[in-house]
Amino acid sequence: MRKAVALRYDRALNQAPEVVASGQGWLAEKILELARTHEVPTHEDRELVEALLRIPVGAEIPPELYQLVAEVLAFVLRLDEEGSGDKGGNGNGQS
Repeated sequence: MRKAVALRYDRALNQAPEVVASGQGWLAEKILELARTHEVPTHEDRELVEALLRIPVGAEIPPELYQLVAEVLAFVLRLDEEGSGDKGGNGNGQS
């Protein structure tokens, strides 16, 4: 069964990333469809999704997940830089 979790991080509002949507099956497909529609990057990590599914929507992630989520945020930032034509990265497109 497909599973998905959407995170948002706004330093002005939160101390840590916040779960804004999560679900399985049809709801997971809808979350992924909305991400594609709005050109929000996605990242697949089954273990992380399982951990994040236990966090209520609207709650910030716990400290024990900071490192894993930071890796995903770094991945997203690299995609943003590559998409904007920023030459500051290594430019190889790998993640």
